[in-house]
Amino acid sequence: MPEDKSYYMTQEGKEKLEQELEYLKTERRQEVVERIKIARGFGDLSENSEYDAAKDEQAFVESRIAQVENMIRNAVIIENDNENPDTVALGKTITFQELPDGEEESYTIVGSAEADPFEGKISNDSPIAKSLLGHSVGEELTVPTPAGDMEVKILKVE
Repeated sequence: MPEDKSYYMTQEGKEKLEQELEYLKTERRQEVVERIKIARGFGDLSENSEYDAAKDEQAFVESRIAQVENMIRNAVIIENDNENPDTVALGKTITFQELPDGEEESYTIVGSAEADPFEGKISNDSPIAKSLLGHSVGEELTVPTPAGDMEVKILKVE
């Protein structure tokens, strides 16, 4: 993973990562160490599946800790204080209407580190977000999706 990659996120997203890191370093790491200790008591380590599973989990936790630390270290906080309020940008919630059937959808454009489509947060790297970024309320544009292109009209930017 490149060390110089920037991770765009909201302040809330960074705080969530900091909480996850604290949990991983304090509670989760200790739980895994305890599992390894218990598994060692089961005898021969060469045929001990509990020990192997605990060591795999330890590797996963340590890898996630390194990943989260890197994301926090390279975090770029999204702020839209000085931008045009009607222009689509990172950190803003966009409501658009599918044309011609009129179905409305709303998404908040966030960095890839905190994207969660089920919560209405899409990555700035997604095809939809890339198509919307920089456009303004009232504009009609074509957005590529896996199911094919869709025509949309931007109704609101918050």
